[in-house]
Amino acid sequence: MMQHHAAERDAILDAALHLALHSSWASFSLLQLAESRELTLAELGRHFRSRDDLAEALFDRADAAMLALPPDDDEPADERLFIRIMAWLDYLAPYRRLVRDMLAYKLEPGHLHLQAHGITRISRTVQWFMEAARWQASGAGRIGGEILLTGIYLTTFAAFLADDSEQHQATRALLSKLLHATFGQAGH
Repeated sequence: MMQHHAAERDAILDAALHLALHSSWASFSLLQLAESRELTLAELGRHFRSRDDLAEALFDRADAAMLALPPDDDEPADERLFIRIMAWLDYLAPYRRLVRDMLAYKLEPGHLHLQAHGITRISRTVQWFMEAARWQASGAGRIGGEILLTGIYLTTFAAFLADDSEQHQATRALLSKLLHATFGQAGH
């Protein structure tokens, strides 16, 4: 039963992404999504209560893609972080336009509740980066590192959203530079 629920949830998210890719995040509706899956709004609501829930599910998929990478303790800390952050961004690459639209929707002045939730999302993703990269610092070192990594992540994410270079080479170069300058010699 749980597998069926998860499979249906994935299919609904895929349908939402398909609809939005062929129009825009702002123009597709939950009713249109439900109809495309031959569901009632009540049935859709058991999986996703809002378009923001759909956006969060996409970010959850990016988290999962990054977390699926095998650990490699022989890599330096900055390289472990680079590989994981780029895996997260690479997952989102086919949806980059939609991600921009999703973030624009979240940042609308009337959406303070979505913005507060966005802060939690940023924190959770940074925590996953740190765990997946086997971050070893604790106490004040961990807190400082987390603050620095959050800044690097947000700077890189913003660059990624505007990066039209092949395979996001500009984003890769920026991330590498920021991580190496911040963590390259730290050996976390």
